[in-house]
Amino acid sequence: MILPVNSITFSANDKDKKSLEYTHDTLLKNNIATRMRIGVDKVTNAFTVYPAKGMKGSKNANFYEFLTMGTVPYLLGSGTLMMMFNGTSKHYAPFQRVMSRETGNKLAMGVLFYGIMKSVSKSFVSEPVKMLTGVDTERPYAKVIYELPEDINDTDIMSIEHHKVFESVEFPRWDLLYGDEVKGEKRNYRYDKIAKKLGLGSNLNDSDQEVKPKIKNIVVKSNLAKNISSYLWAAVGVGLAFQEPWEKYFQVMTFKFWKGKQFGKSLKSFGKSFVESAKSLWTGKGKGVEKHAGKMLVGIAALSTILGVINSVTGIKKPAKASEIVKKNEGYVKA
Repeated sequence: MILPVNSITFSANDKDKKSLEYTHDTLLKNNIATRMRIGVDKVTNAFTVYPAKGMKGSKNANFYEFLTMGTVPYLLGSGTLMMMFNGTSKHYAPFQRVMSRETGNKLAMGVLFYGIMKSVSKSFVSEPVKMLTGVDTERPYAKVIYELPEDINDTDIMSIEHHKVFESVEFPRWDLLYGDEVKGEKRNYRYDKIAKKLGLGSNLNDSDQEVKPKIKNIVVKSNLAKNISSYLWAAVGVGLAFQEPWEKYFQVMTFKFWKGKQFGKSLKSFGKSFVESAKSLWTGKGKGVEKHAGKMLVGIAALSTILGVINSVTGIKKPAKASEIVKKNEGYVKA
């Protein structure tokens, strides 16, 4: 399990202390399980460990922790906005009370779908790019941080941060993509696969040097595509959350999983309302632009993703020809 970024202290004489799972920067698998663990760790630390370190003026508090804590105002602000409708509904007249609760529930659904679609939609670009080029622009890794001692008894204090290999375009973690010879892996086996995907051939002497400039090109283009399309898909999520069919779900909604029958009915209603809301968003209501607004929103989001993928892989696979490198009408020295 990926441990949260905690300050864990252990000394040479204290063998009973539990050490971190990673002793050095480690490349992680990019799958749903890993992404969920990283997400849970970040949210947990953002509400507990990082604020505590900041409040006591820890010398080990850093910019990574500051950025991770951006989740806190987003969730608290969203919750406050929803409580303005749900928490005060008891002071309204019966009809207004129902309308207030429905508005609050739709806001909650909108926040949920906004976050989900913004996060998931990045894979709409990264996965096709990975299949076409072999470059996983979202590949995560665990970074081991050696912290400064805050107490005279602190020794070998370490914590773990979660980053991505291509988080920095200028300084990617190329070293993590090399194979581990101790495990019997060829040094350039990951670069060899990418080179083959890009049409550069097989059994290259220095495949890493051949593909690194091309990988940077892919990362820059795909990052642009993800930044644009993710917000458009997030808007689709918000639009989906505000469709009328959700009102049927809100009438039977429950999170009490220990009440099997009621919880099962709630899940069934959620699935049905989701399908009906998707249809409602697509078909629309009214006339003119209002009726086709949902189609336009989904269409623009899908088009931005498709164009982003095409742009990310265009001009990458074509290797340079000898005629493009050596210009015969210009002077050059023969080896």
